[in-house]
Amino acid sequence: MIVEAQITINGSKAVVWAATTNIANFAELLSGVEKIEVVERPATGLVGLKWKETRMLFGKSATVEKWITEAKENTFYTTRAEDSGFVFITTNRISGSDGGVTLTGIHETQPQGLIASLKALPMVFFKGMIKKAILQDLNDIKTEVERE
Repeated sequence: MIVEAQITINGSKAVVWAATTNIANFAELLSGVEKIEVVERPATGLVGLKWKETRMLFGKSATVEKWITEAKENTFYTTRAEDSGFVFITTNRISGSDGGVTLTGIHETQPQGLIASLKALPMVFFKGMIKKAILQDLNDIKTEVERE
């Protein structure tokens, strides 16, 4: 299942990139994040950055370990997380031009195996909630960037 949302931000690509990659401070930036614990930092760049992220999901606090698998500065980065038989791939993509930057959040849920596939069937009903959570993150970033 893939869920996507996007917003337009009045700012530069570099400033939007800085906000979206400020992962160590997501608990202060993103209202949906309760806690961030950086587990591993790469020597250079973003690929290999690993952290534990705690969010409120469906009324419960949930922690998952995430890591960046791919990144291109000022353009996109992709994270991966694995939990309970699922792989979660999230991409944050920046496009457009300075002053009218589009920030897109894409979340993909990939069940691994038969049991996870069966568990995934009712997830279609939560697509709207997932999109709302993505939009909240994007809007939190927009607020931060446009405040500066």
